[in-house]
Amino acid sequence: MASEDITKLAESLAKTKVGGGQLSFKGQSLKLNTAEDAEEVIKQIEEFDGLEALCLEGNTVGVEAAKVIAKALEKKSELKRCHWSDMFTGRLRSEIPPALISLGDALITAGAQLVELDLSDNAFGPDGVRGFEALLKGPACYSLQELRLNNCGMGIGGGKILAAALKECHRKSSAQGKPLALRIFVAGRNRLENDGATALAEAFGIVGTLEEVHMPQNGINHPGITALAQAFAVNPLLKVINLNDNTFTEKGAIAMAETLKALRQIEVINFGDCLVRSKGAVAIADAVKEGLHKLKELNLSFCEIKRDAALTVAEAIEDKAELEKLDLNGNCLGEEGCEQLQEILEGFNMAAVLGSLSDDEGEEEDDEEEEEEEEEEDDEEEEEEQHQLKERGQEEQESLTPKNIIDSQDSTPVPSPPVDVAMFLAFPSPEKLLRLGPKCSMLIAQQTDTSDVEKVVTTLLRISSVFKDEAPVKTAVHETTDALMRKAFTSATFNSDAFITSLLIHMGLLKSEEKIKAVPSLYGILMTLNHMVQQDYFPKSLAPVLSAFVTKPNRALDSCSFARHMLLQTLHQL
Repeated sequence: MASEDITKLAESLAKTKVGGGQLSFKGQSLKLNTAEDAEEVIKQIEEFDGLEALCLEGNTVGVEAAKVIAKALEKKSELKRCHWSDMFTGRLRSEIPPALISLGDALITAGAQLVELDLSDNAFGPDGVRGFEALLKGPACYSLQELRLNNCGMGIGGGKILAAALKECHRKSSAQGKPLALRIFVAGRNRLENDGATALAEAFGIVGTLEEVHMPQNGINHPGITALAQAFAVNPLLKVINLNDNTFTEKGAIAMAETLKALRQIEVINFGDCLVRSKGAVAIADAVKEGLHKLKELNLSFCEIKRDAALTVAEAIEDKAELEKLDLNGNCLGEEGCEQLQEILEGFNMAAVLGSLSDDEGEEEDDEEEEEEEEEEDDEEEEEEQHQLKERGQEEQESLTPKNIIDSQDSTPVPSPPVDVAMFLAFPSPEKLLRLGPKCSMLIAQQTDTSDVEKVVTTLLRISSVFKDEAPVKTAVHETTDALMRKAFTSATFNSDAFITSLLIHMGLLKSEEKIKAVPSLYGILMTLNHMVQQDYFPKSLAPVLSAFVTKPNRALDSCSFARHMLLQTLHQL
């Protein structure tokens, strides 16, 4: 290590905070790649008697450095709290699992009894969960009370691995006579979706000791919300439920409302931006009215709630003496409805608890038409779920071994219906893309008029919407994207500037005078762009434009932080 690097490291370590059993290197931007880089950190760990908490947040730890730090931790049996968020900045995803395995093994060897484990803001994806799976299943976590995994990009696969590890931890710890008593669970911004949430709900139902659950921005729809509601019902100590920015719809809201009636300790309900709609809001209001006397905060903002339902919510809080905040902003009350809401609360001497209504969408004029549209959307959602169930069944059938198929003489497998390009583009799914066959990339490129920028953007978004981390799907998406965009960018009539402008509008990153609905999730297009910008056909002049807009603060981008990070990292390397 160069002398100037040693000096810089020494200066950073001089800022190290020591006290109350905690050793903190928080925010020092230490770049610990090798064993030599980590020498001073190791020294401080080894010399710290009675180490109970170690904070490595805001640094970057490589595989070799993690190994030697782990060696130092093997003798720290009193360690209880690991504040290890944001400690792999700039690392390859492949580096993170082995680093976590080393650190986890050290805690098990030390005989530590963890109370808190925080690995938030580490973009390790599903593979990263494997890195601390053994730790979660092991005796070091039998005593775990707080698990924080916010913004880690775990995905459905990671959620399932995590759920299985928690169940195994509970089983083993119960056998020792001290069942896992997890109190706080945090896993926002992880793309858990329905399957990941349902798997975790099963684990929550087994644990039964939760007091706080924070799972905002996970793309969970009503099946996953319903599963969580059922799990929450057997966690009677729950005080905080934060499911902000998922999609309840009426079905999920009613299921959650039924659970709320059974809970007596609830203090915070955050269902903001969850599309509970009017019927869902009324159901939640009934639950609030019947009980929840300890309620301090109720957030139903940006949920497409209309005036009458919002007023019902206001009336439900009349006797909630501990209520500090009611958020109904961004709904459809209209000016008169806002005034009525305030009047109701003033009548209870509770006007002070009402948050701002500055983003109210105004009262809907045609209620019947709107209700019909809502019902149609729900029906479409149901149809899509049924379609997915059928496709899952088909996948299971295709997974049968040849021997099983031969041995089954009583039934003939039903052949899959043929798929063409038009069908895929109309109702895109990973299965349809794969069933188009090895020529899918050529077929889609041939049938897309690349002189029409809007058609190219729409087709690209449809292709990227089915992106998955699974190799066959990922490869098919990449190959199809390459064929389409190579054809477009090499065409003399294709306007690259118009393309990037239109794409940013459809992604919701750039405003347009026309009303264009942004894609519901940016994950697929961000991951596809991460591949696309590295190809020789992509005009490098577009990279700064793309980087500028992806860097800007944006809620949709925040919910896809892992994909956003990957794309920005790639763009900066171009």
